[in-house]
Amino acid sequence: MATIKVDIVSAEELVYSGHATFVALPGEAGDLGILPGHTPLITRIRPGAVRIEAKNGDEEFVFVAGGILEIQPGTVTVLADTAIRGKDLDEAKAEQARREAEEALQNTGSNLEYATAQAELAYATAQLAAIQRLRQRRGG
Repeated sequence: MATIKVDIVSAEELVYSGHATFVALPGEAGDLGILPGHTPLITRIRPGAVRIEAKNGDEEFVFVAGGILEIQPGTVTVLADTAIRGKDLDEAKAEQARREAEEALQNTGSNLEYATAQAELAYATAQLAAIQRLRQRRGG
């Protein structure tokens, strides 16, 4: 079975490295599905879940807060602003961040504050969606 090397790197660390039969992630213009031998591509990615199907059939989820995706025929590299393994996501913390961002949107005084609150809300919402997707995959 053909595989593709997958590396997900945040500013702090290498979050995931391994071989996969399929990778799905949120591209800037829509969701992307990547198989071994994919056409080379460089694009920005949106906040959301990266789903990695390992050679043995296991699935791994990594939340990314945006960044850059590079695809070469044998390699997928995600350079993420922030990357968190699915098992390390904290739903209560993400929900609190979403509430705070929504409150900040109501109380902004400048365009910069509004834009910052919007970005924080998008990040928290994407993280909660990734948690929900992971929960559905696990059947819980």
